[in-house]
This record gives sequence, C-alpha cells and structure tokens, in this order.
Amino acid sequence: MAEIKFEITEHIMVLSESAKGWTKELNLISWNGREPKYDIRDWAPNHEKMGKGVTLDLDEVVKLKKALNDSSL
Repeated sequence: MAEIKFEITEHIMVLSESAKGWTKELNLISWNGREPKYDIRDWAPNHEKMGKGVTLDLDEVVKLKKALNDSSL
C-alpha cells in the first residue's frame, strides 16, 4: 500500500478532545501534494496517527455552513 503524504497547511480549530488525548480537528490539509481541502478527523497527540475523517472542498463547506445556519439547532 502506498504511503499517504499530507501537510496541514492551516490548523483552524480543535472541536473536541478525548480522555486519551486524541483531538477532533478542523484543518486545511494538502493530501499527496494536491490543493489543500478542509478536513475533519481525529488526531493522536503530535499528529503521529489519524482516524477516519471527511474532506470537503470550499463549495461543500459553504453548503454545509448554510445548512447549519438554516437548521433549528
């Protein structure tokens, strides 16, 4: 299996932290040298391991923001 290369180009925020020190973060990440995308996933301390996550382009983030603003949360 090929190694996945990533670079966190902008750390935006920590959404939560588990008792074991993993954090759920929103970041801009460049995957395998591509254009950075918004990414939400769990990270081990120091970003040495990661969990599964979701990656969104700017258009998807705008739609998600609108849907959250329009919802009755």
